[in-house]
Amino acid sequence: MKYISLTVLISFFSLVSLAQPTPVEQFLDGKSVVLVSAALAETAPITWKDLVEEVHPSFVEAGGDPVAYFDLEEVILSEGIKNTYASHFITRQIRNIILLIRKADGRLFCHIYPFSGNRNIISPGNNWSIKAANLEDLKEQIQSIGLNKRSENFLVIEVPEYPSIPGLENNSLGNNYIQAPPLNLDVFKLGILLTGAAGNEDFLNTFRQDIYGKDPNQVEAEQLAQKEGLEQIFNAEYPFETEFLTTAKSNQELINDKVQFILMRQEGREADLMRSMGVPLDQGKNPDKIVVKYYIRFLVRNELYIGEKWDASPDWKVALRNFLDQITPEN
Repeated sequence: MKYISLTVLISFFSLVSLAQPTPVEQFLDGKSVVLVSAALAETAPITWKDLVEEVHPSFVEAGGDPVAYFDLEEVILSEGIKNTYASHFITRQIRNIILLIRKADGRLFCHIYPFSGNRNIISPGNNWSIKAANLEDLKEQIQSIGLNKRSENFLVIEVPEYPSIPGLENNSLGNNYIQAPPLNLDVFKLGILLTGAAGNEDFLNTFRQDIYGKDPNQVEAEQLAQKEGLEQIFNAEYPFETEFLTTAKSNQELINDKVQFILMRQEGREADLMRSMGVPLDQGKNPDKIVVKYYIRFLVRNELYIGEKWDASPDWKVALRNFLDQITPEN
């Protein structure tokens, strides 16, 4: 039997580690997708596509190959939609995910992450990042990525592209959203998910412009307040049996525990949520307003009950009470 010395093994794994490309090296040698989250600030009243038109030439000049631009809020609208985007990125052999964020006060941020190759799209870890006070500063910093470096990207498209994703024509993936309350809530328990800090699965969501850059202590405090608020609202206003879910369980395990319904929550621009759920956008509504919408998933048939009337609100507590009023009219 042959043995390999510990020194040789350490040296081998060190070389493998050193061989991993940096975010900049990968940006200069592979296709990128850019996800944009841009507030419509009064000082900079331009859309996210206007921002893309300004910044795309800088990515190209820097040596990158940005093959597609998408609105981050649409990508993260639901787990099903995000998974479909991730599958498309795998098919297109995407190597890099670029996050471009504009806050309401006009500040701009840019991150380059390796594409995770799975439904998370990106994972916490090594990335290239910049911040800028204005658009010109942002473009100059992006152009500096390729300074004195060789790009392996060729035949790069000179204009930004906004491709459609197969299966996402209506942003619904065929989800069975039903404008009615579910039956038998008085018979089976309603499962209520209690989530903690965003892990790998929710990491991409933290780049949404309205929550990006929040202090971790503030995020933790908000999560704790939400948990306490959920318990208070359900104890006071929901007459049927509930079960707060703190650990992951399979659908069958939940059904065996008499949990056939799960309370679901989506947060995003109102127009996107309404379109994804098949609800016409009412005149007079602000389509870019960030709102919370609750609905119930029926595990046995994967039906999604959203209520008979649209009840989303920027305040999650108001949105939840509105929804509970619909599904328990006798309360």
